[in-house]
Amino acid sequence: MNDKACPCCMGRPVEEVTMARLIMAVLWPSFLVAIVAEGFFFSLFDPRDMALGGAHVEMSPLGIYTLGFFCFWMFCSLASMLTCYLLNVPNDRNRRVRI
Repeated sequence: MNDKACPCCMGRPVEEVTMARLIMAVLWPSFLVAIVAEGFFFSLFDPRDMALGGAHVEMSPLGIYTLGFFCFWMFCSLASMLTCYLLNVPNDRNRRVRI
């Protein structure tokens, strides 16, 4: 077994396991929040009344629900990625900020 292999993950490299965990730490919570956000949004707005740029959207309600879900998931994923990035930024207390 490789020295840098994760013993609990069938010998896969630690870097690969860490990246997979990071991806799931971003995508899974954002998926759950996107479900809730879509539920709230479409409980207030009817997909048949949606307009984009003043023009009525010619899509089925199911298509609009799907597009809305993926948009919410994308925005929630970006927020989760930003959170992970900010948690891993090195501590720069001794560095002075120049304005």
